[in-house]
Amino acid sequence: MYYVVTIATLVTMALALVRALRGPTIYDRLLAANMFGTKTVLLLSVVAFLSGRPDFLDLALVYALINFIGVIAVLEFSRARRDVEKES
Repeated sequence: MYYVVTIATLVTMALALVRALRGPTIYDRLLAANMFGTKTVLLLSVVAFLSGRPDFLDLALVYALINFIGVIAVLEFSRARRDVEKES
């Protein structure tokens, strides 16, 4: 059962990667990158359970925090860039 979850997670990660590369807008790409990060956290959690190593859960939590901060930083950068382009 957990192997099916792992395979399904990998498939959705591949689909998110395709959307991140082909997204028509920056927000579509950012949403896909955020989804990829969320699925990575899920995959790390499943691998931690399957291998019996709960210390991987700490890595998953750290990766989730980095993913969140990265998304906020990219949104702030794109907003600041858009504001500069409006002033020009």
